[in-house]
Amino acid sequence: MRLATSVLTSLALAGIVACASVPARAGEAAPEFTLHTVDGKSYRMSELRGRPVIIDFWASWCAPCKSSMPHLSAIQSRYRNRGLVVLGLSTDDDDPRVVRHFADRLGVTFSLATADDHVLDEFGPIRGLPTTVYISRQGQIVRRVTGYIDAETMESYAKELLP
Repeated sequence: MRLATSVLTSLALAGIVACASVPARAGEAAPEFTLHTVDGKSYRMSELRGRPVIIDFWASWCAPCKSSMPHLSAIQSRYRNRGLVVLGLSTDDDDPRVVRHFADRLGVTFSLATADDHVLDEFGPIRGLPTTVYISRQGQIVRRVTGYIDAETMESYAKELLP
């Protein structure tokens, strides 16, 4: 009986551990994903290797997210010719057209997609917004920041990704 209880307890604990989400951390390889932007373009993490990437998880109701978007647009414009890709991943459950309309009102110039469950699980847990992930040309996560980042700091983090 003691052995059966021990086995059941071990299996239960293993199930709990197996279900726990481990966040993508600095120094680790960025998780593989495929996304379809609100404009119909596809991005695969494997195809972005060789390019620095900034992924920003945001929501339309998030005031700090709205404040970050102009900074991200400026960085995308400034460093696009050096290969930088900025992807904004909405955590809203809205239709992609609603996301596009919202971003158009803010003047967003970087690519936008809706974060699906797979991406949220791979990069998660996403416990606060915005959450911004900086990925090197080698596909390694360099930095993960939760919360608002001022323009100067965001610029310095982006420059870390560039040669």
